[in-house]
Amino acid sequence: MQTLVSLSNDLASAVERAARAVVTVHARPRLPSTGIVWRSGLVVTAEHTVRLESDLRVTWTDGQSAPATLVARDPGTDLAVLRVAESGRPAAELGDSGALRAGHLALAVGYGPRASWGVISATGGAWRTWRGGDVDRLLRVDLVLYPGFSGGPLVDASGAVVGLVTSGLSRQLELAVPATTVSRVVDELVSRGRVSRGYLGVGLQPVALTEAFKRLAPGAGLGLMVVSLEPEGPAARAGLLLGDVLTALEGTPLHDPGDVTAAIVGRPVGSNVRVSLIRAGSPLDVSVTVGERPSRKR
Repeated sequence: MQTLVSLSNDLASAVERAARAVVTVHARPRLPSTGIVWRSGLVVTAEHTVRLESDLRVTWTDGQSAPATLVARDPGTDLAVLRVAESGRPAAELGDSGALRAGHLALAVGYGPRASWGVISATGGAWRTWRGGDVDRLLRVDLVLYPGFSGGPLVDASGAVVGLVTSGLSRQLELAVPATTVSRVVDELVSRGRVSRGYLGVGLQPVALTEAFKRLAPGAGLGLMVVSLEPEGPAARAGLLLGDVLTALEGTPLHDPGDVTAAIVGRPVGSNVRVSLIRAGSPLDVSVTVGERPSRKR
């Protein structure tokens, strides 16, 4: 019995520790959402809950309220950054989201504060959201995200903030954006007002290589045929043509269009990548300058 009492007290202490940096975000009609004081004067919340461009407010757990302004938003990762006038409030104490494993206890903290207790149900590598954002690590949680919880912290057993929970990145799954991704996106939104993402502007279809083509591209079993090119896009400007069969990027064989996306994600806009391809039965290397993916219209 004493063990349960101790666990209960520890969880309550973790909520109290995290709640110091939790605010209520009034950025949409009727239902508010939750935000986290990520840095002094900066609150991060779930982008899909920010429906107003002006007259935003945040309220701390002590009842004090302050006006806020929208710094920038990134629909791709469902993150928005607000600036608040009060800079003396404590910021979130960040933990190591990379250390989380399936089965670890976790808490979601909503404004109030309110809490939801569960576990990390699955982890995975870097992934791309259906909105086009790049997330450093998959964090799936098995807990209830009550109305208004989106934008609140995912908290580990010590009370450290290891992510931001949101219902905006999946219709079926409860997910959290890792703290590392939140920090990266906040940096870009504050410094540039947007998150830049590289792309090649090319549509690809996997195709099986003939034995003759395999001899031209050792190690490749499949190729990626160019089936569409964005006019004036990076690939088109580099001279790629419809019908080209891509076999490798920077020497790494390609098997799926996702391989190209994964390879481009970590490369800065303006950098060059070497694309190996087969054109009219002959191997060819083409240097393509990574372009910046145009912003999606809201």
